[in-house]
Amino acid sequence: MNATDRTPADLLRSALAADPARPLVTFYDDATGERVELSVATFANWVAKTANLLQDDLSAEPGDRLALLLPAHWQSAVWLLAASSVGVVADIGGDPAAADLVVSGPDSLDAARACSGERVALALRPMGGRFPRPPQGFADYAVEVPSQGDRFTPYAPVDPDAPALVVGGLELTGAQSVDRARTDAGSYGLT
Repeated sequence: MNATDRTPADLLRSALAADPARPLVTFYDDATGERVELSVATFANWVAKTANLLQDDLSAEPGDRLALLLPAHWQSAVWLLAASSVGVVADIGGDPAAADLVVSGPDSLDAARACSGERVALALRPMGGRFPRPPQGFADYAVEVPSQGDRFTPYAPVDPDAPALVVGGLELTGAQSVDRARTDAGSYGLT
């Protein structure tokens, strides 16, 4: 982590520059027994592909609102960092009817249909697998993301002082998210 890191996407870039091979995300699904461990480089690749999907295929722009209707999952972390990379405000559990686009897991598809904008569905299957039958009215993330570019450059610079994340009604800027992460990491004895 560098003192110049002002957004979550900056933190990921610093981690990638420092040690791309080190484990960054480990996900366990107690219900299925799935375990996924992603290195910094692998996670950054998923984030780049997802950010390219957001910016290019879904036409998301800085300030757009994304209702993130996903459970705690490694793909949720990917979407949070991808949204930050584009400048899209990720509203965890947000109202799809008030969002510009929605990202939904299989259990929240009905609620996600309230979004009048772009809709993306994640099957949340092991190894990022596809839906057996894609849900009508949704882009299947596992079908759309593999063809996206492995590097991402935003069309517009992301303002660290712009809204970036909404959690339980609390809205944070990118800089506030980074400051909070630093504080929380310190309270747990993490560097």
